[in-house]
Amino acid sequence: MSFKRIKRKIRKKNLTPMNNRKKVGIILFATSIGLFFLFAGRMIFVVAGGHVAGTSLEEKTKELYQGEQVIPAKRGTIYDRNGVAIAEDATSYSIYAVLSERYTSGDEKLFAQEKDFEKLAEIMHEQLGAKKSSALKKLKDGKEDNLYQVEFNPWGKNISEETKQKIEKAMEEAGVKGLYFEDHTKRMYPNGAFASHFIGYASPDKNEKLSGVTGLEAAYDDVLKGKDGKIVYQKDNNQNPLPGTVAEQVASEDGEDIYTTLDAGLQSYLETLLDQVAEETKPTEMTATLMQAKTGEFLAMSQRPTYNPETKEGLNDDSVWRNILVEDTYEPGSTMKIFTTAAAVNEGIFNENESFTSGKINVADATINDHDLGAKGVLTMRQALSWSSNVGMVMLEERLGDKWPEYLKQFGFGQSTYSGLPGESSGTLPTSNIVDQAMSAYGQSIGVTNFQMMRGYTAIANDGKMLQPHYIKKMVNPNTDKEIVTKPEVVGEPVTAETAEKVREYMRDVVESQNYGSAYDQYSVPGYNISAKTGTAQIFEDGAYLSGATNYIYSIALMLPSEDPEFILYLTLKQPESYPEGVLGKIANPLLNRAMEFQAQETDTEDSEDQQVTVEDYRNLDTETAVSDANKRGVNAVVVGTGSEVVKQSSTPGEKVMTNERLILLTDGTKELPDVRGWSKADILKLSNLLDIEVEFTGEGYCTKQSIEPYTEISNQKLKITLS
Repeated sequence: MSFKRIKRKIRKKNLTPMNNRKKVGIILFATSIGLFFLFAGRMIFVVAGGHVAGTSLEEKTKELYQGEQVIPAKRGTIYDRNGVAIAEDATSYSIYAVLSERYTSGDEKLFAQEKDFEKLAEIMHEQLGAKKSSALKKLKDGKEDNLYQVEFNPWGKNISEETKQKIEKAMEEAGVKGLYFEDHTKRMYPNGAFASHFIGYASPDKNEKLSGVTGLEAAYDDVLKGKDGKIVYQKDNNQNPLPGTVAEQVASEDGEDIYTTLDAGLQSYLETLLDQVAEETKPTEMTATLMQAKTGEFLAMSQRPTYNPETKEGLNDDSVWRNILVEDTYEPGSTMKIFTTAAAVNEGIFNENESFTSGKINVADATINDHDLGAKGVLTMRQALSWSSNVGMVMLEERLGDKWPEYLKQFGFGQSTYSGLPGESSGTLPTSNIVDQAMSAYGQSIGVTNFQMMRGYTAIANDGKMLQPHYIKKMVNPNTDKEIVTKPEVVGEPVTAETAEKVREYMRDVVESQNYGSAYDQYSVPGYNISAKTGTAQIFEDGAYLSGATNYIYSIALMLPSEDPEFILYLTLKQPESYPEGVLGKIANPLLNRAMEFQAQETDTEDSEDQQVTVEDYRNLDTETAVSDANKRGVNAVVVGTGSEVVKQSSTPGEKVMTNERLILLTDGTKELPDVRGWSKADILKLSNLLDIEVEFTGEGYCTKQSIEPYTEISNQKLKITLS
């Protein structure tokens, strides 16, 4: 088609101006109608759905005209056994001035007016010690920069309730407004360095909520922290709260209060004594634990180095963070000889008058020496304990044979105490090597924790019944007044009462025998006999034992009174610069003397016997977490097996059980029968169901004898139980 023909066709299609305007009008009208229906449809969709681009209009309206204020829950207070506060919440304030003229309520001006700056600066000078010129400059600069509010650092922080009230009164008397306060919750530790690694500390998290960082504060954070509440109210156009417009209020639930077993008087005294000896000897580390022998309750415990949880002074050194009592394993040395002697007496192979030549003994290709290289010559077996002869202990271990590893397990070594404190170690048992087994009889080639040693000592002090160490006296819910009281728990019976009594008698020689007592006349409490055992352990580092005059862990274990112990005290002193004879007595003697004056105030209540708790589902949880949670809820968790994860439990999830009732947790590891002496028939039946073994009972009452030795691997054996 030619260009001319196309041009003629276009001219032919052209309309008159009148028709063109008419056509444009139709198009505009149609477009308007379309847009109207489009916007109307969109409006209907938004109104009906209440959302725009995924954003809730209702929520946005609430944000604009509805405010929400968090009501913080009070963190539970940590007390000693007698109600002395160890850790508690306190409120401090920071001050600020609102400069925005929009901050009003009706016709009332709530902001800091420029004409009042001089008076406000004067009030801050008088009450906070601030320079009046500095405060005035801060106000004027903020006004000039058109700031909504200004803060006053550093003198405007950590203001007490008393000072806050004085400032508010001063403003009221002067007839000025504009200064306001923001409250901050902080954790107070009024006793300073006071069982610091055990108690730990709490600090504000990113949401300004106190959260446990270490120690008991961290382990029981879920119990202590409580639940925050809230208030929902209406706001005006300037985002200020409208009086009387609370739409919703949810009360906060304060955290539970924890009463520890510590005695504040004994703990404070221990801290003072430790400071004195640490200053004199300058060790790298020290530990001290004082326990009530008949309950397993810790009355005082501490370590050096330590820190002040209030000021955080002393936390610069990385080593200070560790809780040595549960996290560190070490070779205990000769204090282990208590258990070797007890095992030998219990097996009937200990003759206290049997004599032997001290000095050295060969075990396989190793030579084991006494600390004095045999200077005392011939010793009796009784003197082997009091003079701390390695040779005598190795002789006993060889006679015990395969029984010795069993006794180590029965005394709880190689097994966590499940304290619930962060980072607890399970320790290590000696290898099956004949030399390692021999060395473990005098406290080397075995790794223990302080808590494990204390658990083992309870068996000797408490006539054969080994107690679970514990540090919680009770937990009190302030919202319901419900109390969970912790009671003593027997976790084994490795030796008889007669054996324990005999060993305590032998231990008296350590401080009473002039010629064969390794700590003769160093430990004494007037009017009482003391059972004791010293220890001097080499330190194994980088594949070898350290050498040097004081490269040792010196220790002492004491039970008082010897005939029927009320207290167990265990002290360790690592690598001191000097170690004067009897220096640990400067801690032990005055502390035990004061402890004998100590009167425990039991807080058992009638209600505690009838209270019930709900069992949670602990299956598939790691063992440490499961035990910690169960104990917090008031049941006594018993771990069966060597695994790290719970696979079965004796009570079904949701079941109601009595407080302090046994909850048996079967793990995924090797099945080992626990020490069930002292258990009820009902508990043993629960255990047999979990282990799928047959059990036969003789007699009535509680278990006094079991046919399968404790901590023995079991499969299809029949378990015979004697009750009485």
